[in-house]
Amino acid sequence: MAEQENQYGVTQAADSGLLTAEENPQEQGSGQKIGLVEEAPELPNAEVSSGALAELKAERDQLLDRLARLQAEFDNARKRQEREKQEFRDYATGSVVEQFLPVIDNFALALGANASAEQLRTGVELIVKQMDETLRTLNVQAVPTIGQQFDPRVHEALGTVERDDLPDHSVAEEIRKGYRIRERLLRPALVRIVSNPKQTEA
Repeated sequence: MAEQENQYGVTQAADSGLLTAEENPQEQGSGQKIGLVEEAPELPNAEVSSGALAELKAERDQLLDRLARLQAEFDNARKRQEREKQEFRDYATGSVVEQFLPVIDNFALALGANASAEQLRTGVELIVKQMDETLRTLNVQAVPTIGQQFDPRVHEALGTVERDDLPDHSVAEEIRKGYRIRERLLRPALVRIVSNPKQTEA
């Protein structure tokens, strides 16, 4: 192999431009690189003993059993809650219906009575009064209407009535009663409201 001297006076291989194994300490013998990559440590034995495997399976089975029990308890609690809710609804409905049974009895007596029209009217008025008393015991009150200022939150306007003796936009007639329980509106009152030309023209 031909050698030549470079400008610094160092002799190097001219043909291949590579140093020999003796001249390059990173390559020896069969061309393996020395000192660049450390040898990987030997891995420990990955095999799991039969005892450890049995312990893992037992722990897994315990977790699955606990999960199944929790799921069953959750389903039972949900069913119990639904049953108690339905029982509460039935109890509340029964309490209300029980108070209206005497009213229904009086209606049945009035229908079976052999009385004049005036007597029937008086009987119906008494039944309506009894029903109002029952509603009051349930904290159900009628929405005030006639003479009140129209309130769209509790009144529903069916039309207008032209009158000059009542304030404009007040309630003149009640077509259907409205009811509320405490502050909750059950249904609005159906009314006709006043249109006072004297106030609207002014």
